[in-house]
Amino acid sequence: MEARKNIFLIYFLLAGSTFAQSFHNPSLNGEETSTNLGEVESRENAPDLEFQYHDHDQMTRYLRAVSAKYPELTALYSIGKSVQGRDLWVMVVSVSPYEHMIGKPDVKYVANIHGNEAVGRELLLHLIQYLVTSYATDPYVKWLLDNTRIHLMPSMNPDGFAISREGQCDTIHGRHNARRHDLNRNFPDFFKANTKQPQPETEAVKQWISKIQFVLSGSLHGGALVASYPFDNTPSSMFQNYEHTPSISPDDDVFKHLSLVYSKNHAKMSRGVSCKSGSPRFENGITNGAAWYPLTGGMQDYNYLWHGCMEVTLEISCCKYPPAHELPKYWQDNKQSLIKYLAEVHRGAHGFVMDENNNPVERAAIKIKGRDVNYHTTNFGEFWRILLPGTYRMDISAEGYLPQEVEFIVIDSHPTLLNVTLRSAKDVTTRPTTSESEEAMTTSIITTTMDPEETIVFPED
Repeated sequence: MEARKNIFLIYFLLAGSTFAQSFHNPSLNGEETSTNLGEVESRENAPDLEFQYHDHDQMTRYLRAVSAKYPELTALYSIGKSVQGRDLWVMVVSVSPYEHMIGKPDVKYVANIHGNEAVGRELLLHLIQYLVTSYATDPYVKWLLDNTRIHLMPSMNPDGFAISREGQCDTIHGRHNARRHDLNRNFPDFFKANTKQPQPETEAVKQWISKIQFVLSGSLHGGALVASYPFDNTPSSMFQNYEHTPSISPDDDVFKHLSLVYSKNHAKMSRGVSCKSGSPRFENGITNGAAWYPLTGGMQDYNYLWHGCMEVTLEISCCKYPPAHELPKYWQDNKQSLIKYLAEVHRGAHGFVMDENNNPVERAAIKIKGRDVNYHTTNFGEFWRILLPGTYRMDISAEGYLPQEVEFIVIDSHPTLLNVTLRSAKDVTTRPTTSESEEAMTTSIITTTMDPEETIVFPED
């Protein structure tokens, strides 16, 4: 018997919410506060972190020192080891560093996938420092850490970094891992079979993102100044046609928006100035990956198509390994972008898919009509879908349940909460009449109402 689908329009009004009001008002708790990310932060009590390049041992000591100093905000873990046995460190920064916060998203930055592209590696160390030292004084940072788990991997290719040299802007020495593989060509590819031998670093990342359902990600690179979004590869790649034409993803509008958030909050990127004579110029500082140059086996396409994690490649320095004395400039140029980009995870729709007994439905398929890509719920029944303002229809389905279709509205100021109950497909012949069944199904979707006090709202600058 074909399952009946019901469409419901869901509006959530937050007028009077004290949580919403607190962040839409520059005054918090009666005191005037500033959320200007360009201000110089205080780091008096934090472990020392100079603007210099840190080798693997120095980076490890720093990360361990921060974790010891801020155990309530940080957790340090390794997802595996490089070819030469160096740990692939990740630092979680959040009010819940050791466990997932149910209903709140996980995000990540990965830097130094190319060992000779070194700026991102240092910027993530300084981002860690900024977040932990600003939590008590900056309401924007506090809001972000209270509502998000941020995973930061300073170096995915520590072996390549170990042989790279400061001041080398354009060489490829150190780009690859110790087995001379380009790690950003080493992931499975949707458009073309990737025959390259899997490497320990990419295998570790694949395991990592299969265990944690990341919603938003950024990969930090060097050698250009642009935010590059999926797709990196193109269907024409199977015919070896490498014309520089866009390869459009189902979420092209969202990816463009995310890229613009980074470029427009950056000190220079949105100007679209080319790094050197003969280099391409990027309008507004963003580009479709394949329109720039197509590649097979990239990490951002893999994140998106395999795991529903929206990743953008962030090229943050014209020189791949600039002199250390320029690092303060790069930090100031990128600081606001790094933070504002992560906050975009709270845009769109999120919620839970439960069964009739209020148990979470794991791996339920979430699909927005008109966007041919599936997302899935976590083992807690959670889902997140970054979307721009508008009206959408979402299909929710899972094995053994009747599918649902929900119509909802996304607005700009806060995410829409959708809590959906799926009914068992068993014994459908014993169900009540059509009108009774539709009424029961309506109730099952909207009975879990939103608590305005728990709604995440974008704080204003």
